[in-house]
Amino acid sequence: MYMVRQVLFICYWGIEDVLTASTVLPWVRKLEQLPAIHQIVLTTMEREGSCNVLTSDKTKHVPLYPKLLGSPLLSKISDFIDLPSQLIKIAKDHTIDLIIAYSSPAGALAHKVCMQTHIPYLVGSFEPHADYMVESGVWSKYGLKYLFQKRWEQKQKLSASGLMPVAESYKYKLWQEEVPREKIMTVPCAVDLMLFQFDKTARIAVRERLGIAPEAIVGIYVGKYGGLYYEQEAFHIYQKCFQFFPAFYLIILSPQEPTAIAQLINKNRLPAERIYTAYVPHKEIPAYLSASDVAFATFKPGLSKIYLSPVKIGEYWANGLPVLLTEGVGDDSNIIKREGGGAVYNLAEEDSLDRALQEIQQMVGDATHRERIPLLAKQYRSFDKVTKALQYFLEAQEHKKQ
Repeated sequence: MYMVRQVLFICYWGIEDVLTASTVLPWVRKLEQLPAIHQIVLTTMEREGSCNVLTSDKTKHVPLYPKLLGSPLLSKISDFIDLPSQLIKIAKDHTIDLIIAYSSPAGALAHKVCMQTHIPYLVGSFEPHADYMVESGVWSKYGLKYLFQKRWEQKQKLSASGLMPVAESYKYKLWQEEVPREKIMTVPCAVDLMLFQFDKTARIAVRERLGIAPEAIVGIYVGKYGGLYYEQEAFHIYQKCFQFFPAFYLIILSPQEPTAIAQLINKNRLPAERIYTAYVPHKEIPAYLSASDVAFATFKPGLSKIYLSPVKIGEYWANGLPVLLTEGVGDDSNIIKREGGGAVYNLAEEDSLDRALQEIQQMVGDATHRERIPLLAKQYRSFDKVTKALQYFLEAQEHKKQ
């Protein structure tokens, strides 16, 4: 194995962000377990100001504080002017041998550092982020954010020593673009199978605390609304569930303002007394999943969405929950069609949602589904895939040196 002694890990979110907790920190823990790694320098982007600094024997946490300027565009431009010089200094001060960036925006920073220092870099969760944002209506195809991000993604395809897309479909697309096959390995967004496993005791406790009847069917959504995700359409789906399932109850765990969610509930005339909304730490999510019976993954459709690997789907599966998923999302849409684990819908097709709800009802009625569905998480979302990929790329670096 390539004896990398010092790794710089670039995270594009803050240490308290749920994405950091669910995706980045587990990667860091896997790196810590590799004997070849002497130290990891983890950088996070603390846009909200001061933060709690992570402490670990093998990992040094260095928070970075990007400038918040008058507009999101100016702040983004500032990121890619100011942050590379800070990262270069960190790399030199800690004698960094390898950079790992998580996400293509973080990969853009790694590319800039690599161009100045010639330190090789890998990109985990490499996705066509620019295309996602345009298809979801967040960015304009002619806007600077899109043009810059698209350009940086192209540069990463050329300069990165390893790319880890999260979906097989994107791996195949990269092959078609003649990115060398040996520097691509698919690594879906992995989940902690033990943390998210079904807990009957937690199910009873949460339901009792929220006043949910034992016979009620509970739906749960974890995440944001808008951007990549449905907003108004999601609440239309909830409305259908209240009509379809007797005594339906809804749990929403979201970082968005409670008043904004309350407005959507009122606008769609949903029964507020049968809806619980909160924003909880990542470690508390499994208890709410255990209290539920069906989970929502309400993504906006789009051609590039087949390249996604939503971490929430892995967490839902690990808990044994059937997932109601937009058709055409990641490898997961086809996995569900082929192997179960939920149902897919297309709001553009008449009766598609009704058929999907009928499939969900059948799964919930099967007493074995809480044991069967986690097998999908084990097969497709295990952290063993992360370890395998890291070992592969470390060994590839060793061969390059020989």
